[in-house]
Amino acid sequence: MSEKEYPVKIDEAELASRVDPLSYAVLRDAATETAFTGEYTDTETIGVYKCKACSAELFRSETKFHSGCGWPSFYAPTANDAVELLEDRSLAPRIRTEVRCAACGSHLGHVFEGEGYAVPTDQRWCINSVALLLEER
Repeated sequence: MSEKEYPVKIDEAELASRVDPLSYAVLRDAATETAFTGEYTDTETIGVYKCKACSAELFRSETKFHSGCGWPSFYAPTANDAVELLEDRSLAPRIRTEVRCAACGSHLGHVFEGEGYAVPTDQRWCINSVALLLEER
């Protein structure tokens, strides 16, 4: 986690007590769940995907698509200010774009562009299932 101040303050002990260890590792340490194991990878349930740490609305089922990458994929967040994008050099020399919850700073996954998917934005927001909560509609 960065030292940046986010609008929603998360009590780390409380978060650790209410989420499983993998969710905590993803949200706080930018870990990644194993491909094709996430609860929401192939779901087609209609609803809103929220941050597991703070419940901020992040993505909607209308923008979810099957990319075959092993993680839930979206072509856009719910709003321009729902997420924060940061340069990720953890796999240097490869540079990726990390996606965080703009409300609390929790790690969600990465966004990739120019992969040729037939979606309106030509983006694949590759998000860990364990970082999300789906509120069914």
